[in-house]
Amino acid sequence: MNAPPPSLLQYPYAEPPPPGEALEVAPGLLWIRMPLPFALDHINLWLAREPDGRWTAVDSGYGNDTTRGLWEDQFAATLAHAPIAHVVATHYHPDHLGNAAWLAKRFDAPVSMTQAEFLTAHALLDQRATHALPDTCALFMKHGLERDQVEALAARGNAYARGVPEAPRTIERMIAGDTVRFGGGDWTVIPGYGHSPEHASLHSPSSGTLISGDMLLPRISTNVSVWPVEPEGDPVGRFLGSLASFERLPGDTLVLPSHGMPFRGIAARVAELRAHHDARLSELEEALSASHAPCSAGDLVPVLFRRPLDLQQRFFATGEAIAHLNHLWRQGRATRVVESDGAVRFAA
Repeated sequence: MNAPPPSLLQYPYAEPPPPGEALEVAPGLLWIRMPLPFALDHINLWLAREPDGRWTAVDSGYGNDTTRGLWEDQFAATLAHAPIAHVVATHYHPDHLGNAAWLAKRFDAPVSMTQAEFLTAHALLDQRATHALPDTCALFMKHGLERDQVEALAARGNAYARGVPEAPRTIERMIAGDTVRFGGGDWTVIPGYGHSPEHASLHSPSSGTLISGDMLLPRISTNVSVWPVEPEGDPVGRFLGSLASFERLPGDTLVLPSHGMPFRGIAARVAELRAHHDARLSELEEALSASHAPCSAGDLVPVLFRRPLDLQQRFFATGEAIAHLNHLWRQGRATRVVESDGAVRFAA
């Protein structure tokens, strides 16, 4: 969505580590950065040194040759050819899970992730149930995405499989509140909902560090969308509810996000995110009140995103518009109308 105004967050690092290099952010915990082939052009990954000299990788980057080439550089330089003993995935999205199976096979390492993320990854790869591309196209068509854009979306094929060529076949399951041990310390699993089915952030009380994944980003709000598996769902409500777990953490917690720079000021960032979504919801409510006819999510994308969007961005923007309109409907702040042809519209 549109970026929030500058905040009072504290950024302890002036620059990210260059490609192929690493920066220590806590004892034995290294920050590396990998490129992404999107407008959001990078992801932060984390390497934890184990007491026996091996490593744990938290998230793995997009599953393409460019990223794997950079991993080869890290194996030689940063890891000094020591093996990866454990792979942790915060959630199923390609920039996080893309190389998890590849790393696991290479080093005979287990993968830890939540079950809902594991199952979603396989459903998307196999195009099962309501996780198939035609289901997404049909949902977005009902919500007002233009036919040419739906056709362009369909023409991309299974984009998920390009970023995740293979998903792990087995996992060590993480559940909310679990303690996962890596890097010589204990990390508590903090669940997050709305951005993905069962996102896992990881908090180390001893080091005062939170690997937040996509749940807390310093300068942008994470995507919160409706998908065909739950067309009348309220992921915005779930996301906002999830934030309570983070704002209870100590104020000096070092937040390690998947995108952007590490920061301190967790309570301030949660407050910003709440205010951001409240403002966007109010703008949608005003747009519905000003309209003389019910509006589709496609009609209202420009209210939430006031900039030109490429196809990838339009894809996520449509899902996010549906999510915010569903939230207004669930709160009784808008009505939802399904027309005779299946089209979904919203009104004040």
